[in-house]
Amino acid sequence: MDDLASRLAAVDARIADAARAVGRDPSEITRIVVTKFHPASLVSDLFRLGVRDVGENRQQELTAKTQELVALEGLRWHFIGQAQTKKARAVRAAASVVHSVDRARLADALDSVGEDGDVLDVLLQINLTDDPGRGGVAPDQIEPLAEHVVGGCPTLRVRGVMAVAPLDEPAAAAFERLAGYAGRLRTVVPDADWISAGMTADFPEAIAAGATHLRIGSAITGERPPHL
Repeated sequence: MDDLASRLAAVDARIADAARAVGRDPSEITRIVVTKFHPASLVSDLFRLGVRDVGENRQQELTAKTQELVALEGLRWHFIGQAQTKKARAVRAAASVVHSVDRARLADALDSVGEDGDVLDVLLQINLTDDPGRGGVAPDQIEPLAEHVVGGCPTLRVRGVMAVAPLDEPAAAAFERLAGYAGRLRTVVPDADWISAGMTADFPEAIAAGATHLRIGSAITGERPPHL
């Protein structure tokens, strides 16, 4: 627990330093702790340390942990992995925010299992590479996807964009492109001002490019176990 607290404090200090270095207020940035492959007990420890935003990549793990930790009031679960349409109901039942909406079929699936008055926050995942096999909508499809969600998915609320930096170029350049794509999204959804970008290795660059949500795992949680 002491080691976890130290790692959390160290990362938060780095986030604050990176924000101030570019004239930003650290309080504007949400730090999401990614707990992939770690047990639910780690999430409980994080909660006791004040963490309220936790991220998971896999639906099965998200579902299991949310069910085990249902008593932790105020904990927000962010689903940040690739979602299958057939698992939309399970993802929606567990997640407070879905960061990985990248196609109309997925948006439709998430919307179809929503109930009247139940609004799910979602982000459009953008593919920053030239590989169509990577997760994310192609940049030239950002506006059509946004228009589809806004016009046809009444139980979804588009909050912004999400992306993972490519491995073959500097993260700063990729995140600058993402900031531009975020601006394009706001021509369709003016209040969609979230930018989910930056992980353990590149969150300072993401902050410099305007990221509002960081997805940080091992720098806080320590080395991941091979599996649950």
